[in-house]
Amino acid sequence: MATTKKAPSKSKQIDDNKIIELYMDAVLSNNAAPKNVYLFCKEHQIEESDFYSFFGSFENLKQVIWVKFFENAVLTINKEEAYVTYSDKNKLLTLFYTLFEILTLNRSYVMFSMHENTNNLKNLKDLTLLRKEFKEFVTNIIDENENVGVANLDKITKPVFSEGAWIQFLLILKFWIDDTSKGFEKTDIIIEKSVNTAVDVFNTKPLESLLDLGKFLWKESKMR
Repeated sequence: MATTKKAPSKSKQIDDNKIIELYMDAVLSNNAAPKNVYLFCKEHQIEESDFYSFFGSFENLKQVIWVKFFENAVLTINKEEAYVTYSDKNKLLTLFYTLFEILTLNRSYVMFSMHENTNNLKNLKDLTLLRKEFKEFVTNIIDENENVGVANLDKITKPVFSEGAWIQFLLILKFWIDDTSKGFEKTDIIIEKSVNTAVDVFNTKPLESLLDLGKFLWKESKMR
């Protein structure tokens, strides 16, 4: 009796990065997210089982995309030999600058992701996994620099500081989304001022830094 030979699985050719690449391309090409996993897999000739071996759903995939952005930033940072010698402030600055460089390379997708979600950045589901990774990284920065800058934070204050850094990221992300300056140079300014403020709050000159940041934000808001 004749039988239909089943096509071999493409799992050896498909990995999480490839699926993410296909998803992001589909989103940007159609200006809309795929309707469901079945149609997405059918269009790209992917076995559904292969998709689900990496992602539980599109919601999970979208969260992982942001984590990938962050992981790429961390990999880039770790390639800098001098990074381990940086102060906590310079490590935070390097993290923010590098992360926003990665986001700029993927700005079209990030803009789609932001507009697909609520305007309240704190409630963005796509950033759920990123928040955990981000806060852990910031806490590690503090722990590694035991005798520098904010390293003297106690066990109670460290989570507060990492949460504050996360809120900073959200505020800078919102600023970056609206930034129309060449090369997003104004975002670079706000990164420097906000990180300086965050670290100085736990050191000796918080008022001066807060006023400096406030003046810059006020000036930018009046110009828009």
